[in-house]
Amino acid sequence: MHKAQTDDAGRKTRTRDDDKRAGSMRFLASLLALALVAGCGGNRLDRGDSGVVTRFSSGPISRACLSSDRKARTSRLCGCIQTVANQSLSGSDQRRASRFFEDPQRAHDVWMSKSPSDDAFWERYKVFAARSEQSCRGY
Repeated sequence: MHKAQTDDAGRKTRTRDDDKRAGSMRFLASLLALALVAGCGGNRLDRGDSGVVTRFSSGPISRACLSSDRKARTSRLCGCIQTVANQSLSGSDQRRASRFFEDPQRAHDVWMSKSPSDDAFWERYKVFAARSEQSCRGY
């Protein structure tokens, strides 16, 4: 653990680690917001790998998305993101990822973790986020 640095007046000053953490949190928040709002507007229907049109899916990601404070959230967008989650993530991965909506610090902790299981989850989550962005654009 590092000792807090202070200036001549005794006020805490920012350290390089603080700046690095702040940058990481901004990146993570942007990634989560991108997956959530994945291109608002338009009238495109989601077609999964099977070619079946899916308008609404429900599950942990959809529920977390709908309960978030994002202005762009709609049942169609959240349903689309859930459809992609159903194709990309296991049920336990979905439950884990859904917690990121209410507590972005959890996502940051997983991203910064050195655990092989956290690294593997994060790789799956990044694929999910990219697919969500691509598939749900227009909702």
